[in-house]
Amino acid sequence: MRRTLAFTAILLLVVSTFAIVNPGYVSPVVNVIKAAAPAVVKIDVVRTQRVSFFDPFTDEFFRKYFGESPFGYEQKVSSVGSGFIFDKAGFILTNEHVVHKAEKITVTMLNGDTYEAKYIGGDEELDIAVIKIETNKELPVLELGNSDTVEIGEWAIAIGNPLGLQHTVTLGVISALNRSIPKPDGNGYYTGLIQTDAAINPGNSGGPLLNIHGQVIGINTAIVNPMEGVNIGFAIPINTAMRFVDSLIETGKAEKAYLGVWMRTLTEDLARALGIKYVKGVIVVEVVEGSPAEKAGIQANDVIISVNGQKVETAEQLKGIIRSYLAGSRVMVTIVRNGEKIELPVVLGSNEESNTKEMVASFVGIVVREITAADRETYSIPSKIDGVIVEEVESGSLGSMLGIQKGDVITTIYVNGNKYEIASVEDWQKVTQNIKNGDAVALQIYREGMRYYAEFRMR
Repeated sequence: MRRTLAFTAILLLVVSTFAIVNPGYVSPVVNVIKAAAPAVVKIDVVRTQRVSFFDPFTDEFFRKYFGESPFGYEQKVSSVGSGFIFDKAGFILTNEHVVHKAEKITVTMLNGDTYEAKYIGGDEELDIAVIKIETNKELPVLELGNSDTVEIGEWAIAIGNPLGLQHTVTLGVISALNRSIPKPDGNGYYTGLIQTDAAINPGNSGGPLLNIHGQVIGINTAIVNPMEGVNIGFAIPINTAMRFVDSLIETGKAEKAYLGVWMRTLTEDLARALGIKYVKGVIVVEVVEGSPAEKAGIQANDVIISVNGQKVETAEQLKGIIRSYLAGSRVMVTIVRNGEKIELPVVLGSNEESNTKEMVASFVGIVVREITAADRETYSIPSKIDGVIVEEVESGSLGSMLGIQKGDVITTIYVNGNKYEIASVEDWQKVTQNIKNGDAVALQIYREGMRYYAEFRMR
């Protein structure tokens, strides 16, 4: 009995000596998750995908240089991503790459409820998409923050479904702002991204990046290859995404802006050759007549160094920044002209205003339209180049196997030795509708300053 009492006394002494640190403390992250998690959804997608017979390295080579491997087969594949409800009507924001060409989209809530979702609209370049579910239940909604006021060092909380593990929470800080990184497929850049060390893994794509108040400040979208680095993830600023939401819901597309210049990254050698002072930026090679750039007073040989305070160092970055704005947006473009720094207000134009975008029935899987001023800026097409621009190449088509890509300009068609110059959609239709089985055909294509031929025999 005495031993028991002695042991108890010692135990009480130990407990009183090593008291619990911060008794009653609750991490603010816990409250954020309780409030936000119900509005974060798991997105399961089924789509048809072409599978190559080759090893991944060879397959990547074909995709990079020819658009798609001509050797393979199609099969149904499943993938998983994340999203969040931003409107009680059932609208959900996610990444376009999560739901692109989906044949079936299933949304799962935190409470286990599942819904079949409808694709409303999206944009590959911006990598944002809106889907919608229908229900009579009242849906939880995430509050949107202001990504323009985010500062480096703030807490960052990610909720998503990495590797299919539903509603996983990770915590970190905002590591950097206004990051530009190349897209995984090599087709352009993500620009203006928020960088965070909150762990983001495959399956997190489309999920929210939250601040400590539970407000959405970004859409998780990209990770660095684990073989190259860890704890580096990126999110699209929520303000960028919300610029286009109304357009996506109303039309299914994002009405992106254009400036109206043909541009090149300024190098030291180019600056020396032109006799201008070298600065990191983008030199204006040509200004499109009647464009927003011309109206704002931008001139050839001006060097653009920033847009709305966001630094510009390469032509790809500038294109991405401009097209992250809605048509009609007013921005401040900073240029260097004759060694003097000048700020010019510019009202960005609409791709729809710059010309028609008439689609035509596809020929060998190629859908074309008229070239717009915005196209000349986006794909660096000089004003002297006439033709029709490729809007879409159907998967598995002859056009795809020939390596024709979106943004290519078809300037000439040769049929059995006869040459036909193409300056409009009408020219294209007149020639292609008369091509018969057995005809020898060659398309002359302009892409990134180079011309090449895609030849085939019509079957």
